[in-house]
Amino acid sequence: MEISVVVVDDEPLIRSGLRAIINAEPDLTVVGEAGDGAEVLGVVRRTRPDVVLMDVRMPAVDGIQATRLLLDGLDPAPRVLVVTTFENDDYVYDALRAGASGFLLKRTPPDDIIAAIRTVAGSESLLFPEAIRALALAHVADQDQPTGLHEFQLTDREQEVLRLMARGLSNAEIATELILGVQTIKTHVANLLAKLGARDRTQAVIQAYESGFVPLR
Repeated sequence: MEISVVVVDDEPLIRSGLRAIINAEPDLTVVGEAGDGAEVLGVVRRTRPDVVLMDVRMPAVDGIQATRLLLDGLDPAPRVLVVTTFENDDYVYDALRAGASGFLLKRTPPDDIIAAIRTVAGSESLLFPEAIRALALAHVADQDQPTGLHEFQLTDREQEVLRLMARGLSNAEIATELILGVQTIKTHVANLLAKLGARDRTQAVIQAYESGFVPLR
């Protein structure tokens, strides 16, 4: 499966570097670029990429706003992979909450950038689960009593799947853990995402952390 990518960054040198890394792979191709978040929606409408590499800090429209514009303005919308300088940046967590599927540091080695794009495009595992947990720990207020996700009426099995998703397990790994078929796990994941109103695994896991359903400590 070929994965199409749009690169968004206000620095031409960063864009050209990412383009070279991505286009060197036989299954990846850059189909468009933008120098600011204000340009993103138009570029994505024209090119319909699978993944958008989104700089988080840009002068006119930042990556958080641009992510919201994409997810609100397109159906289906591409996966958004935020690219940032600092992993503990408040912008990163806000972008994840806005709908981004994961994040990368600008100093990430090329092979890891490629692996991250493939992971996000495949959407069957969580990108850097420990990093997302650390971000949530820094941004979610302590709760004396976990509130859970009772209002969403998740079944016991869906709750088990969500806890394993938060650990970063893929569908195949969850299937092995629960001694179930992979297709059955895919069905449980789809059902719990629909109940939570989450676009993908990342948003579901963030909800699980913020509600206290999955403890951060």
